[in-house]
Amino acid sequence: MALEWEQVVVDSADPAALGAWWAEALGWTVLDDSPDEYEIRPEPDRLPGLIFVPVPEAKSGKNRLHLDFRPDDQQAEVSRLLGLGARPADVGQGEQPWVTLADPEGNEFCVLAARRH
Repeated sequence: MALEWEQVVVDSADPAALGAWWAEALGWTVLDDSPDEYEIRPEPDRLPGLIFVPVPEAKSGKNRLHLDFRPDDQQAEVSRLLGLGARPADVGQGEQPWVTLADPEGNEFCVLAARRH
């Protein structure tokens, strides 16, 4: 049996707003922008994607799953994401070579340092 990773589902208070934020942050393509299901992918036929769905409850506590991103220039990317509306997040990580941020709904993600060759 083979499995193909289709997408990550993100619970959201406002799927369209959060999905649009992530589409801009990642430079991804919007496949579905309906109010109850907002789907983005790197390219229309490329997997995996992110799909944002509505939930009635607010986020509480630290995410049990988060995304890590490795840019070419960590400092520039962190500045760009903060400019888009991300904010610094403290999940008890202490001093680390990565930067933990939160999206507009508080979902944590990490911006890693550039890969050493």
